[in-house]
Amino acid sequence: MKRILLPAGSAVLATGLLAAGLAGTAQAQGDIATDPMARNAQQASSVASFWAASNFAALRSATAYTWDAKEVRKVVSKGGYSPDGNPGSATPIGEEKKAPGKAQNVNMPKTLGKVFFVDGKGKFRYCSATSIQSNYRNLVATAGHCVYDTDSNKALLDNWVFVPGYYEGKAPFGIYVGKQAFTHTDFDVYEDYDRDYAFVTVYNGISFNGVKQVTKKEYDGFVGPKRNWGGRYYILLSKDAGRLGDVVGGQGVSWNQPTGKQVRAFGYPAGPHPDGNKPYSGVTPKWCYNKTTAKAVGAPWLKIEEHIGLKCAVTPGFDGGPWLANYSNGKRLGYVNGVTSTFADQDGNDRIDYITSPYFDGETASVYNSAKNTWSGKIVGPNGELYK
Repeated sequence: MKRILLPAGSAVLATGLLAAGLAGTAQAQGDIATDPMARNAQQASSVASFWAASNFAALRSATAYTWDAKEVRKVVSKGGYSPDGNPGSATPIGEEKKAPGKAQNVNMPKTLGKVFFVDGKGKFRYCSATSIQSNYRNLVATAGHCVYDTDSNKALLDNWVFVPGYYEGKAPFGIYVGKQAFTHTDFDVYEDYDRDYAFVTVYNGISFNGVKQVTKKEYDGFVGPKRNWGGRYYILLSKDAGRLGDVVGGQGVSWNQPTGKQVRAFGYPAGPHPDGNKPYSGVTPKWCYNKTTAKAVGAPWLKIEEHIGLKCAVTPGFDGGPWLANYSNGKRLGYVNGVTSTFADQDGNDRIDYITSPYFDGETASVYNSAKNTWSGKIVGPNGELYK
């Protein structure tokens, strides 16, 4: 099936940069839907510049994507998940030679970060996500609703980037612009949250490392963040940060696995509980540890029949964060076998105490395998210039 994407909205920063509107057509191949984000290096340069302008002010102002804040309610166990084949997995990449270690504190995965985007109402938003294993070391896993705005039926969330290791407004490993989103057609076309997952290819990262004063001619010809202060012209210097998986590694992926196993879920919670209490800031990552439910959970208002659950008192902003099985605290690596999709209040006290994820099965593996073989490319030239 095919779906026509609406022209993306635009927003202007204090620097006068205009966010590029990206439009295209979603292509479906069997159960796999693909949507273009930044189609080429020039569009990717514009997206990176959008977030880097004014010393990353847009990143710092982004708020948790609380698409489902009013939908938080108790979920009901009904039936069971349905493996559609043999268990399978793809091994993680990065830090393979590190010893497991015996640390008692949880070491946050280096692969964890935030995805930033502009929602259908023009607001700067974020979800959680992780780098995962792929042939070109350029792949991010997150929730499907973190690439497609189901509230406004806007095809793709605009100006989509991944910032691994995000911490208190900083991008220590660079900014990675989304190139192509891979989702299941059931989510892409029918908004079926049983398939609320997405795999996104990203361009090589871009790091911004200082400001340089230039001539007006250089300023006029520069593609990227720049500023005119009282007749003096400045540009923001940039460099290629490399492929995502080479920089931070990539988690493995597993599917058709039994539930009832211990997992660690990670993300950046920030939204309030239904009672208005807001225990998290969203600027630092958090985690929880528990066994996944042995049965699916029903949420008919989102067409959910086969989610799995995890007892975890986090809030929106955790959306899209990975559920990691067999997590090695020393290597900071494990296997993604879920991503946070919905939040629930199981005991009815107006506090979130439960999160759910789609069950990763063979159809999930098909979407992932298609995405992991897709090349992206660079957006920064050999002299630090952004490609035009």
